[in-house]
Amino acid sequence: MAAQRPVNGQNPKNYLENITLVGASDQIGSHFARELLKADRFKVTALARLESTSTFPEGISVKRIDYKDRCALVEALRGQDALIITLAGNAPLDQEEKLIEAAAEAEVAWVIPNEWGPDSDDDALARESILGELKQKTRRYIESFNKSSWICLVCGFWYTFSLAGGDARFGFDFPNRTMTFYDKGETKINTSTLEQCGHALARLLSLKIRPDHEDDESPCLLKYKNKPVYISSFLVNQQDLFQSVLRATKTSEQEWTVRYQDVKERYKEGLEEVQSGAMEGMFKLLYARVFYPNGGGNYELVRGLQNDVLGLPKEDLDETTRISMQIAGTLGL
Repeated sequence: MAAQRPVNGQNPKNYLENITLVGASDQIGSHFARELLKADRFKVTALARLESTSTFPEGISVKRIDYKDRCALVEALRGQDALIITLAGNAPLDQEEKLIEAAAEAEVAWVIPNEWGPDSDDDALARESILGELKQKTRRYIESFNKSSWICLVCGFWYTFSLAGGDARFGFDFPNRTMTFYDKGETKINTSTLEQCGHALARLLSLKIRPDHEDDESPCLLKYKNKPVYISSFLVNQQDLFQSVLRATKTSEQEWTVRYQDVKERYKEGLEEVQSGAMEGMFKLLYARVFYPNGGGNYELVRGLQNDVLGLPKEDLDETTRISMQIAGTLGL
């Protein structure tokens, strides 16, 4: 694999070369791994547990280590320019902290934490969605060592996961052909596909690290140091999604049971479920909160997007809906 090749005569030392990815075999990390390899400018390494039997894309180096062995973890990260962390929801609670600590000791310059989703810079959204405050804490933890800088990707909810994930997410109950709208279903939010996020991450890390000279205003990583990068596939509301599903399934509104629920009542229900120990209520809480009118789900309106800066492709909503439902096995209802 070619790495650090000069681009249009530019200095290759002003670009990242060695990137380590945690979670390269999972649903999220595998998209990132493929796109990083396609860029043909990185040496990509996957960290895996000693006992792992996971397979990885061709072209990626694999280091199998004991995550409890701090020295082994630090050694695995030495010489790396960036660490990308993707962790499953059932990962040990302190695993990301250990990775951040090891990255600091190994002097990894850039850390992309396990933060993929809504805008954690919106303090009210972060506080009321619970998980957002944890993400803010992780950012500060990275900064506290004064060794690594972070960049996170704000992409909204994953489109396929949310569309086909049941009533608690985008409101679709496909087996029962039922749709629940929050309020009137007219609040727009940003959402992204995993493919778009893979494109965004690879192109972001392909930017030069710093300006070539004092008058250089072209994009570089330092402009995003300790900041979120906002990207999106679609700005849609539930009504848009419903119409797209109708077109994909060739059904009419009359063939569906349509319900409406006050979005704040739905949020309250989810919060009460979580407090009673029913963690499935977390999805209801998270999605309802993001669908609050002017509640931060439409970050494009306030923050703008970096899609054009990163040269991200335009995606077709109906085609994405069709593929998402096909993958989830719900297209035929």
